[in-house]
Amino acid sequence: MALCLGQVFSKDKTFRPRKRFEPGTQRFELYKKAQASLKSGLDLRKVVQLPEGENINDWIAVHVVDFFNRINLIYGTVSEFCTERTCPIMSGGLRYEYRWQDGCLYKKPTKLPALKYMNLLMDWIETLINNEDIFPTREFPSPRTSSKSARRS
Repeated sequence: MALCLGQVFSKDKTFRPRKRFEPGTQRFELYKKAQASLKSGLDLRKVVQLPEGENINDWIAVHVVDFFNRINLIYGTVSEFCTERTCPIMSGGLRYEYRWQDGCLYKKPTKLPALKYMNLLMDWIETLINNEDIFPTREFPSPRTSSKSARRS
């Protein structure tokens, strides 16, 4: 059983555990509001509207992480059918081909099988989401008005 769970949660596998918000934090409360608004109907303007009194950076961060989690689930279900043999190119139909470039391992745009491309992409996004400088786990600092912009008004 432990071996099976170890295989499922391996970073080399397509399934990744969802990133969660810590209960009791403002982000968790925003996440609950976002989930409630998504279930309230199909008016997309209302779904993405910033709740009154909330920090826009926190609201965007919650939606970015939620979007990543949803895409990750979709990717996990599709990836079992995509191998290097069946999906030798990462493409968007017949007209578009995606190439990977990260500036480190792949310094130039490189043609990769779709599975490899998606694994690199999901790792890259996960690294960004887990970067405290980009997505703090606590709330973003409140926007402050600088003295220069205050003088202009």
